[in-house]
Amino acid sequence: MRTATLGPAERTAALARMAERELDVLVVGAGVVGAGTALDAATRGLVTGLVEARDWAAGTSSRSSKLIHGGLRYLEMLDFALVREALKERGLLLERLAPHLVKPVPFLYPLQHRGWERLYAGSGVALYDAMSVSSGHGRGLPLHRHLTRRHALRVAPCLRKDALVGALQYYDAQMDDARYVTTLVRTAVAYGAEAANRTRVVGFLREGERVVGARVRDLEAGREFEIRARQVVNATGVWTDDTQQLIAERGQFHVRASKGIHLVVPKDRIHSTTGLILRTEKSVLFVIPWGRHWIIGTTDTDWDLDKAHPAASSADIDYLLEHVNSVLAVPLTRDDVQGVYAGLRPLLAGESDATSKLSREHTVAHPVPGLVVVAGGKYTTYRVMAKDAVDEAVHGLTQRVADCVTEDVPLVGAEGYRALWNGRAQLARRTGLHVARVEHLLNRYGSMVDEVLDLVTADPSLGRPLGGADDYLRAEVVYAASHEGARHLDDVLTRRTRISIETFDRGTRSAREAAELMAPVLGWDRAQADKEVEHYEKRVEAERESQLQPDDRTADAARLGAPEVQPLA
Repeated sequence: MRTATLGPAERTAALARMAERELDVLVVGAGVVGAGTALDAATRGLVTGLVEARDWAAGTSSRSSKLIHGGLRYLEMLDFALVREALKERGLLLERLAPHLVKPVPFLYPLQHRGWERLYAGSGVALYDAMSVSSGHGRGLPLHRHLTRRHALRVAPCLRKDALVGALQYYDAQMDDARYVTTLVRTAVAYGAEAANRTRVVGFLREGERVVGARVRDLEAGREFEIRARQVVNATGVWTDDTQQLIAERGQFHVRASKGIHLVVPKDRIHSTTGLILRTEKSVLFVIPWGRHWIIGTTDTDWDLDKAHPAASSADIDYLLEHVNSVLAVPLTRDDVQGVYAGLRPLLAGESDATSKLSREHTVAHPVPGLVVVAGGKYTTYRVMAKDAVDEAVHGLTQRVADCVTEDVPLVGAEGYRALWNGRAQLARRTGLHVARVEHLLNRYGSMVDEVLDLVTADPSLGRPLGGADDYLRAEVVYAASHEGARHLDDVLTRRTRISIETFDRGTRSAREAAELMAPVLGWDRAQADKEVEHYEKRVEAERESQLQPDDRTADAARLGAPEVQPLA
């Protein structure tokens, strides 16, 4: 069973190895596409490096709707190829590649018109199911069904009786997007890739017209060095144009950022056994089951402000509440909102002025020798994007390179997961944990759960829940720093766990205890631990302030009031 550790020592060693030899492929950006590209390259036998300026999935790939789906609305746009491709990937992820991380989720689509709408929407969902099954990887999900209004209200009592005349129910899938990316990175490292976060590309190395590597800055140690590579892949998402400017070359395409925000509310505020999908005047709105919570989203608006920390404004929050309340018998209020997060979609510019109509197709280009650019696409099809990027990079290599094999490469934690799931009651008895806790751990770590439980065996105090966030064990905080590459408190509370959006205090009650657990792993002294807590509290304060502002510009200014965290060294 392959595994990989992304601790402090491993990061230092990875940087040293990348600096001392020429790589075949250097991937810039560790969102889902960059991490997937590193895995694709490593599993073809290429000497591969991966660098990320902040944290794994710190940008778009931790702020999505958490869905793995074909995209029903793209079917309505007659983009059959994109939907077919996405449905195949959905099936692969559920069945083979990541069954521990990707799970089925039901959705109810309320019908508001008699006759024609059931025929129209029903035909679309039937085609969706047929395309899924025909892909060869869609038999694991139940087929859609038609519901009367009475039946729909039994499934989702939260709905107003006058909000529907009937309904359709169908299935898609979901995952924790940031955890998925971290697992992708660990899988790439397990197959030989070198990976380092908090490592920013500040320039490209050139020999004539050719790009032959990158100059990077280790943000933790404050030093710069060179990484030489025969091919560099720019997988920086909404930062694509910015990264291209480092080589002073005009890109062959441009990427526009579309902001989507999501609200997180407690499970008991929406009485339903199924997720919901609602049509809006611009797109669709999802109400998605999320553990003991619901995620409500998303918006779709143009964004040209700070890319690192997109801000949700008061208008954004009101928009979502207004639309979801149009169908709820008991409306939600601002007081019900536990968490808010905003993310930016990288959309290929040029097809439309409205971001909701821009292409979700991806593009791969070779703008100058030695540099490949991949952009666009959607989370679900990351593996296809990665394959295309590596295929393009291979054209610039002289040796013969194997074809893509990632369709048959499970992520770490997948192998043995189903057997462990079947034996979860015995695992609970052996560890003394409640079976619900064991299920939580299995669905986060899969067969790597033993690595977390070993920490508890060595220090039983780590088997207690983290203060202020009962869903997570103290051991998970330590594991995030020792095995998953977390370098700062924000990494743990925002991405390794989802405490920052799953608690009303946004994680401030957990911050001190989490920092003290991370400190010995990362070598922090008291001053650095204090600094981490202070930074996190200021970040939460700035986000809360931004969410009171009336528009994007004032919200952005408020969010930028919190400084970036820096190590003391």
